[in-house]
Amino acid sequence: MVKSGTTLILLIALLFTFSSANGQSSVSANANKIGQTLFYIERLYLDTANIERLTDNALVSIMKELDPHSSYISKKDIQAMNEPLQGNFDGIGVEFALINDTLTINSTIPGGPSEKVGIRAGDKIVAVDGEVISGTGLTIERVHKYLRGPKGTKVKVSVVRRGVQEPLEFVITRDKIPLNSIDSYYMIGDGIVYLRLTRFAATSYKEMLEALSSLKVMPKGIILDFRGNPGGYLMAAIQIANEFLEEGELIVYTEGRTVKKMEDHANGSGILQNVPVAILIDENSASASEIVSGAIQDWDRGTIIGRRSFGKGLVQQQLPLPDGSALRLTVARYHTPSGRVIQSPYEEGKKDEYYKKLMERYSRGESFSKDSIHFADSLVFKTLKKGRTVYGGGGIMPDIFIPQDTSHYTPFYGEILRKGLLTDYMNEYSDKHRSDILKKYPSFRSFENKFVVSDKDIADFLAYCASKGVKPAEGDMEISGAEIRRNFKGLIIRSVYSFSNFIEFLNKEDKEVLKAVEVLTKGE
Repeated sequence: MVKSGTTLILLIALLFTFSSANGQSSVSANANKIGQTLFYIERLYLDTANIERLTDNALVSIMKELDPHSSYISKKDIQAMNEPLQGNFDGIGVEFALINDTLTINSTIPGGPSEKVGIRAGDKIVAVDGEVISGTGLTIERVHKYLRGPKGTKVKVSVVRRGVQEPLEFVITRDKIPLNSIDSYYMIGDGIVYLRLTRFAATSYKEMLEALSSLKVMPKGIILDFRGNPGGYLMAAIQIANEFLEEGELIVYTEGRTVKKMEDHANGSGILQNVPVAILIDENSASASEIVSGAIQDWDRGTIIGRRSFGKGLVQQQLPLPDGSALRLTVARYHTPSGRVIQSPYEEGKKDEYYKKLMERYSRGESFSKDSIHFADSLVFKTLKKGRTVYGGGGIMPDIFIPQDTSHYTPFYGEILRKGLLTDYMNEYSDKHRSDILKKYPSFRSFENKFVVSDKDIADFLAYCASKGVKPAEGDMEISGAEIRRNFKGLIIRSVYSFSNFIEFLNKEDKEVLKAVEVLTKGE
């Protein structure tokens, strides 16, 4: 008999085994064909075959023949795929780094399980449930396996703490850990709020309202930073766009071969309808990011700043399969209020070619020159209030183009980033000097204003790079030195203070952010 756990194709096939050939539909006939093949392999093949793996591979191959964004998700991957969009996971509530093959705590989540039992930033977890993990070739995946688990379960950890001679033992009860989609927000100018949204999750709209509420002021302007945001839940995009649009204004509509046209309109309840807005996008902003950006642009509601977005305008529906795996199947296209299709062109079954064309944007110089981007006349649309020209068929083209800044780039700088040398060095540096830094600079603001990266700091870092076989060529430090110093200081802020403070520090020299502040301040 066929093993239990075989996925949908085999189950469907067996349902149709006794159907007459003349009465079979195309779908049932082909499902029966695949099912019979697996049945023969199970019963007659020379060696033992892994039917579940064969089925998984078949489903992967089938989905590759469709559009670039339809996919098969195996049972073991389904939870990891859903966590970022659901907005939480079960764990112990820490942010960590792997320093010298040791799990080092960068920070604990306020109110989380680890903070409650006394885990501190700088602690090193060297053993979990009696198993030594330090110095064993740790990976992120292994750390997740050790520390994540169902809510209410317990995990015993051994911790080495600086200044304490013997390891400390803690028993932590796992709990729901929030996975925030807004990782930085603050007042960036006179009444202007900056919000960085990394994905559109089930919690994103609530997070945005809570962030604005915590600042205790009605903003005079808002910067929404969608750079690098790959998208997520359509509903989250609709909720956020609704805050800025007037009652009855169309946000987005979707339509597919079998999916009827569905329109989503603003309901007039948004508290930000009269607040000026600027949205930052880049080549990695996709899907839900483009829905919000397209709606704001089409209604002449705000200014889009940055570089052309990715161009993902296809709607996926996640369809469960009996064994816990799932299909993410494209069922419709979404359109901006003016009727634009944002999806970049593609041919079914040619996913590699599709992504290759997207990569070719960079080689054509699109990241550096607006003039390198060309749209066909058929892709020209007009905004709905001012009649400005906008484009469809390949992402959102910003109102204000800001080229990618590579003025600090050298082969040496690229290599230390690719090999993670700067991050690894700064994790160790921050861990070693954390207590001294906090004693001298008790707040982020005091550190930002007073700390200076010394020549000795840079010399020590270059010596570390040299020990890893990476050395700057003549003139490299004249070009990249200032950026290395900026990141040196920024990575200390990230490790010792907070990620939000890190973004705030970097934004002080960020051309897109500075342009957004200028636009909102001048009321352009």
